[in-house]
Amino acid sequence: MTTTPAQDTEVRSARLDQSKMRKIATASVIGTTVEWYDLFLFGTASALVFNQVFFPDLPPAVGTILSFLTFAAAYVARTLGAILFGHFGDRLGRKSMLLISLLTMGGATLAIGLVPDFATIGIAAPFILLTLRIIQGLALGGEWGGAVLMTVEHAPQERRGWYGSLVQVGVPFGTLLANVAFLIVTATVSTEALYTWGWRVPFIASVLLVAVGIYIRLNIEETPSFQQVREQGAKAKLPFAYLMRHYWKQVILGGVATLSTGSSFTLMVASGVNYGTSEQGYSANLMLWVVLVACLLGIFFIPFFGRLSDRVGRKPIIAAGIAAEALLAFPFFWLLNTGNPAAVFLAYGLMMIAFSANYGPIATFLAELFGAKVRYSGLSVAYMLSGLLGSAITPAVTVWLLNLTGQSDSIAWYIAASAGLSFVALFLLGENSQKNIDRVEATTSVDVAP
Repeated sequence: MTTTPAQDTEVRSARLDQSKMRKIATASVIGTTVEWYDLFLFGTASALVFNQVFFPDLPPAVGTILSFLTFAAAYVARTLGAILFGHFGDRLGRKSMLLISLLTMGGATLAIGLVPDFATIGIAAPFILLTLRIIQGLALGGEWGGAVLMTVEHAPQERRGWYGSLVQVGVPFGTLLANVAFLIVTATVSTEALYTWGWRVPFIASVLLVAVGIYIRLNIEETPSFQQVREQGAKAKLPFAYLMRHYWKQVILGGVATLSTGSSFTLMVASGVNYGTSEQGYSANLMLWVVLVACLLGIFFIPFFGRLSDRVGRKPIIAAGIAAEALLAFPFFWLLNTGNPAAVFLAYGLMMIAFSANYGPIATFLAELFGAKVRYSGLSVAYMLSGLLGSAITPAVTVWLLNLTGQSDSIAWYIAASAGLSFVALFLLGENSQKNIDRVEATTSVDVAP
């Protein structure tokens, strides 16, 4: 079943209300900012305190690896969450899943802030932490795809890249807030207090951000694309099964094409912080400021490159970003190894610009790969697959490589290899920036839900 020209015109005309688009974009940005704040708050804590709080009886390097593996557990859960939330997002709609995912993330983050440490309850502490981290991952698996579709499926075709990139701003903005929270805590409490109770404050404070996000999301509308699917009775019985039957190449290649965004960003916010503090002797305060300034650059450059992709296409901008990440991998560490704080800021600034070119258009690019009735599932699974391949293992692998070789170049080779894989996968995917994303693809009675 397909849409008629008259239906296409009607759907497109519904996008011309700019005030509605601003409200939808604002709701998506705030929601994803909250979710990424919660997620990367854990990443920052993993680099700075969790090895002491939850793994105190282990050698420092081993404790750091285990805390990062706990960090990585969320990425496995994110893939499962993408399948689960994608199923209901394609069956019931985008809006309801966004509210549920935000509530789930907020509850898990609050609970992390209340978990007793290893000294209090022993080995149960890291296991509870791991469980809550998995719940965080499940929530994010449903959040990101729904937020992207809320903006991309409402946006006019000629501005899809711009609106899709606004959702991506949630990553540096959420990370910025997470680092600001830790900067405030580290500046106002002693080291002893930081390890006993100070680190908990940013987690507990996330309740306020979650409340704001839920309030705003209660007032948004369902997307035109999903309305088309619902009105035409074209919902898939099992969205994930339909997705893997008809779009398995897009899922795999889309995940690999996005891999380098996770590797490069996790390098900056987790591995780089750990390397700077443990190997180069930079203060935790300095590294938090470096990440903060880099995130400010990302907030500006991500929508810049998203808008540019509306003019020249998604693939050229993404490809340029991937190439830049590979080329900057070695200079990134050369600058960190100088011992000069100014050089550290420069390293992070350059890598953030490269990441922004890659990351800004990627959400819209992935959304355009899939048909309307399984777009939530396809977009979410492909992106979470990239997190599993890139972000999840990067912190632990970089610590392992550094302990094995003693050379930062080994980490640079890893980042460059990730970029190379992404570049090849991107080359194998098509450009769909001019695609009508509302058109519902033909279905059979086997695929359509009753």
